[in-house]
Amino acid sequence: MKSHARVVVIGGGVVGCSVLYHLTKFGWTDAVLVERSELTSGSTWHAAGGMHTINGDPNVAKLQKYTVELYKEIQDYSGQDIGLHMTAGMMLAATKERFDWMKSILAKGRYMGLEAHLLSPKEAHDLMPLLDPDQFVGAVFDPVEGHLDPYGTTHAYAKSAKRNGAEIYLHTRVEDLVQRADGSWRVITDKGEIVAEHVVNCGGLWAREIGRMVGLELPVLAMEHMYLITEDMPEVIEFNRTRGKELMHCVDFDGEIYLRQERNGMLMGTYEKACRPWSPLTTPWSFGHELLEEDIERITPELEVGFRHFPAFNRAGIKKVINGPFTFSPDGNPLVGPVRGMTNFWSACAVMAGFSQGGGVGLALANWMIHGDPGFDVFAMDVCRYGDYATLAYTNAKVRENYSRRFSIRYPNEELPAARPLLTTPIYDRLKAAGAVFGASYGLEQALWFAPEGVADSFSWRRSTDFETVGAEAKAVRAGVGLMETSGFAKYAVKGSGAEAFLDRLLACRIPATGRMTLAPMLKEDGKLIGDFTLAKLGEGDFLLVGSGIAEDYHMRWFERHLPADGSVSLEALGLSLVGLAVAGPRAREVLQKLTHRDLSADAFPFMAVGKMDLGMAPAIVGRVSYTGDLGYEIWMKPEYQRYLYDRLLEAGADFGIRLFGLRALNALRLEKSYGSWAREYRPLYGPLEAGLDRFVATGKAADFIGKSAAKAERESGGAMRLLTFIVDAEDADVIGDEPIYLDGAVCGWVTSGGFAHAAGVSVAIGYVPKEIADVKAGWSIELLGKMLPARLQAEPLFDPSGVRMRG
Repeated sequence: MKSHARVVVIGGGVVGCSVLYHLTKFGWTDAVLVERSELTSGSTWHAAGGMHTINGDPNVAKLQKYTVELYKEIQDYSGQDIGLHMTAGMMLAATKERFDWMKSILAKGRYMGLEAHLLSPKEAHDLMPLLDPDQFVGAVFDPVEGHLDPYGTTHAYAKSAKRNGAEIYLHTRVEDLVQRADGSWRVITDKGEIVAEHVVNCGGLWAREIGRMVGLELPVLAMEHMYLITEDMPEVIEFNRTRGKELMHCVDFDGEIYLRQERNGMLMGTYEKACRPWSPLTTPWSFGHELLEEDIERITPELEVGFRHFPAFNRAGIKKVINGPFTFSPDGNPLVGPVRGMTNFWSACAVMAGFSQGGGVGLALANWMIHGDPGFDVFAMDVCRYGDYATLAYTNAKVRENYSRRFSIRYPNEELPAARPLLTTPIYDRLKAAGAVFGASYGLEQALWFAPEGVADSFSWRRSTDFETVGAEAKAVRAGVGLMETSGFAKYAVKGSGAEAFLDRLLACRIPATGRMTLAPMLKEDGKLIGDFTLAKLGEGDFLLVGSGIAEDYHMRWFERHLPADGSVSLEALGLSLVGLAVAGPRAREVLQKLTHRDLSADAFPFMAVGKMDLGMAPAIVGRVSYTGDLGYEIWMKPEYQRYLYDRLLEAGADFGIRLFGLRALNALRLEKSYGSWAREYRPLYGPLEAGLDRFVATGKAADFIGKSAAKAERESGGAMRLLTFIVDAEDADVIGDEPIYLDGAVCGWVTSGGFAHAAGVSVAIGYVPKEIADVKAGWSIELLGKMLPARLQAEPLFDPSGVRMRG
């Protein structure tokens, strides 16, 4: 065994072997993989081996497409047969709602070049005669689907990595991980010790145990997963004989089953409602090439639907039932990337769809380790998308919910109930009593809208029961004044003698003067956006930074990476130790003025002013800014003052008809200003010029901020894309994001977000198109739920385009 290595990968499943291969492919050949048993000994060996490119998240779909396209390469390079069967596949819909969902998924794939298309039930039956066409309303056909041999594929990755110079140590269990003073890791095994610069946790079923060695509780849980294999079926044999090919892979979402051919029979798997976690507290190290006890009764409801949808199964004998554990994160996506607060400790686990995603995960992580960036927008898979709230019990509840709903429709307005409420603010009960319908974001309950008595959310792809009420909330803000909670934003205190220099290097904007705020883009070295904030200077060496709540750990990891080592800067994520309220609308100043002796006139407290002041008896930080694009104020206070200020603001606003509004109304209002949001319009795919934030990038300032040279280059070249706003001739549904944009009938871009702008009375879409066509006035359309909807370019904001009211 080597005593030193540049990187040690822990875990010999398909993901660990993919990471090892990609590291060596890109030049890190001093790499070692350590496996406690044999390769594939965890979840990999008993996987069904299915693969596909379609995914509800286009960024994940890109990595899945890469994975599938990689298989021929590793088979040829390694000489290892991977048992590749490219059978094509289809997704089946038994309800109109499911078919609408499939249309949206199909549309997302159009600008990625996926070749999928819609099928009628009869066309689906012609391709897959085992199904009963009377049970379905339609299907999506995808030519790039199939299955492979898990054992062969994993060994192909491993052999390719070894050919590149890597070493693999089997029957070698990691017993502890200890970081040395120089940042390197002691990887302590039962066969000796390796000192490594980097450690990658690809532990699969044992990922929690590996994480616990370094004090980390990863949000990952294993679930029992069953599939059955039939005896030989005459229908299968006849299809093979007459068509000269295998039956294709099928996913029957409404039946919550998937199936494919297995020799002369069929394999059918389920994602059952009556799901069961496996070993929820600890994973025994002795577990290996073993299966769990079959429990066919538990999956009977799903099998009954499956046998009805595919009648030939009623005549087939069951040869074998496979029940084995697979790991899941709370949302079903992998946990990939550098772990915050640790030097060179990396995660690549919870990859439940290892044969669809394993190659892409390996590529992204290898890029990240070698080049400092994954090369893709992988926020949906980033290990830092969860915070400390994702405890063992939270993970258990959310994983069970996710598993049981894996083939269920998640409507755009649907909020899932498991592990809720968890985080709440002091006014939670006040808001609930006022009719608040809550959603959970980063564990925190946030008011989405305020339902009148007797009205509840009705989940739909189309406008729902909230439509009129959300519209009334938005219109109340524009006509008078509204009050909402803003505690869900991430807040960071940056203090110290080196704080200003640190922020000047970290952020692309100019640092504001004391008592002022500014919008603050944050760039990566390649000039792409990694964050957008408001930066407030409260005093010398005293700053408040406010950004997206879902990205708190993600951004803290970046901040901490760039902190000076001299102790001149203190940085704290304030979380719920600082909570917020906002008042917005043309009467907002009059409401707030009732609570303070400080002059809030436009001259004394202008747009983007900020300051500490007492509101009534409560000390607060008040900023003259609003995401509604209207006259407004954001108010920050310690949680012990929030109930008091909430009550006082409602009292002060009573004469002006103040109305509570939630996040859905806020979305409608920001669309009227063409304001973007993090993880939609602003993400690591785009530069500030492309995203419309170039005016906040101070390339002329003295500080050599991160991404400065790249931002200059983008300004000179003009970048590649432009963020535009469109008015859509929508009918009874509005875009939500990832719909394709067409010009003269050809796909040319994609929607990042949208919705109905109630105060303006129009449906809005925001999205990116190539800069060369960004000024074209006519010929635009957007595909929504299978229909091509005419769209018109909106060159200026719908509301207050010159900013008179916002600045007044």
